[in-house]
Amino acid sequence: MSTTTVTTGATLMKSTSTGRRFLLLALSLVTVMSITRVWTGYDDLTSSGTIGAALRLTVPILLAGLAGLWAERVGVLNIGIEGMMILGTWFGAFGAWKWGPWIGFLLAILGGAFGGLIHAVATIRFNIDQVISGVVMNIFGLYGARYLSELAFVGQPQGGISQSPPQSSAIPRIDVPFLAGGSVGSRTTGDALGWLEARGWFLIADVAGIVRGLMSGVSLASIIAILLVPASAWVLWKTSFGLRLRSSGESPEAAESLGVNVIRVRYIGLLISGGFAGLGGGFLSIVSSSYYRQGQTAGRGFIGIATTIFGNWRPGGVLGGAAVFGYSEGLKLVAGGSITGLFLFIVLISLALIVVALRAKSTKRALVTTSIGVLALLAYLLVNEVPESLTQSLPYVVTLVVLATASQRLRPPAKAGVPYRPGGGH
Repeated sequence: MSTTTVTTGATLMKSTSTGRRFLLLALSLVTVMSITRVWTGYDDLTSSGTIGAALRLTVPILLAGLAGLWAERVGVLNIGIEGMMILGTWFGAFGAWKWGPWIGFLLAILGGAFGGLIHAVATIRFNIDQVISGVVMNIFGLYGARYLSELAFVGQPQGGISQSPPQSSAIPRIDVPFLAGGSVGSRTTGDALGWLEARGWFLIADVAGIVRGLMSGVSLASIIAILLVPASAWVLWKTSFGLRLRSSGESPEAAESLGVNVIRVRYIGLLISGGFAGLGGGFLSIVSSSYYRQGQTAGRGFIGIATTIFGNWRPGGVLGGAAVFGYSEGLKLVAGGSITGLFLFIVLISLALIVVALRAKSTKRALVTTSIGVLALLAYLLVNEVPESLTQSLPYVVTLVVLATASQRLRPPAKAGVPYRPGGGH
């Protein structure tokens, strides 16, 4: 048997094993959530309405997280994602107002990429501190968009200094035929998943609700955004360009010694990062809304940075982190009263993690997880209704919990945030 055959077989086995682990983890989480739903009676925990709202809220955070991932993988901190998203919201809304939503998305990407270029010139060409440059980028995005609004929107119908006129048309939404009640031609088909969801059966209804939420009323823009996750993974880990990009964030001196133009690669990485951030901003003004509104990003750029860390600087992990934020926000919007059911969910998950930590002989992690589980149990037993001020902070609390229990496994790019000059390591 040839070496190539053995290598290919090993790679296939590894890929299959990873896929099975992912499916097992997903099924385990849905099972625990189903137990929680049946126990508490909060059917909205896995309803298609909650999942659909969660998807819409996940996408802009996902794109912001991917923006942070591309920047840090190339070795530059991008604290300015919020400002780049603001530029994306403005240019996206302007394009959608003038020429339609797809042109709006193109302009949103270009607007965010322009912000990425400014950050690149400041940090790479002039060696300005990356955190300071990012903060300035956020201020520039905020006041730059306000200035542009005064020039373009003031005096227009339904426009003003703080908002744009509405877009001329909307992005199409899809309902999958036969599964989620979509149409074939002029004929409306059945809704099999909706029927199963309405039955309320253990696990089956939960899976049906989750899948239906991902197939009903889904914007084409959401589908494209989700596809950017595997696309990013493929480019970063399966192409020579991705290898050069990652090497500039891990060891730029070694990359330069092998002929990689680190400066050029970093410029490209920050342009892509800004493009992702701008696309996330465009989603907010074109899909989540139908116009630009000042303050529309609401800190999602900073949340995106958190999801980059949450996801251990990998696209799939960033998607998981964004989904945590999106789900908690979606649940809050659709059925805020169901949030207390999440406390029981956290208790059950904590029990499983404690077992895993004890088997791994990690006493510290077991103690931290036990503390979290006890607090969640007390909250479930004592709290009847979560105040609005606390529901707003739920995504951040969940992220802190995950980071506290998984911090030992996080591995950022070795040279992320470290200034680099060509020939400096020689």
